[in-house]
Amino acid sequence: MLKRSLVAMLAAFMLAGAALAATATAAPKPANVPVPVTGTFTDALGGTGTFTGTYTINRVAKSGGALAAVGSVTGTAVDSTGATVGSATQAVTVPLQAAGTCDILHLTLGPLDLNLLGLVIHLDRVVLDITAEQGPGNLLGNLLCAVAGLLDPPTGGGGGGLSGLLNAIIGLLNQILGQL
Repeated sequence: MLKRSLVAMLAAFMLAGAALAATATAAPKPANVPVPVTGTFTDALGGTGTFTGTYTINRVAKSGGALAAVGSVTGTAVDSTGATVGSATQAVTVPLQAAGTCDILHLTLGPLDLNLLGLVIHLDRVVLDITAEQGPGNLLGNLLCAVAGLLDPPTGGGGGGLSGLLNAIIGLLNQILGQL
């Protein structure tokens, strides 16, 4: 029985290691991300025409020492009378800058009254909010936002990130133990 358990544990660790290695070496799939694009222009009649289309991000690349979104804009221009002026597809590279904030801690403490041998301390409600700011040069903010989002599923739904990997390992262990 002990020998069987040791073999199962060894097999589980080997499979978990293989799963980790596969996720670490697998090339990421390109994510063609469409972004709506709209705008206005002055047409030949002096009226206001509209442009409606999409910017499809094909990849993110390094351009001039910074990150840039590489893709194409496809859309249609319509003049002020509603007639189509033309359609176009154009390759576009747009510089990217990671910025934003993420919540790290929100702590609310109710009122606190202390009497320490005659020293009376009264503390009203305290609210502590800690947020991290992402962006160039914000090393701690970038790190804390990355750590805070480890267990979040990807925006497309489904299991991903660390929680997806842990669930996959649990599934493998359950399959191995189910065959014993």
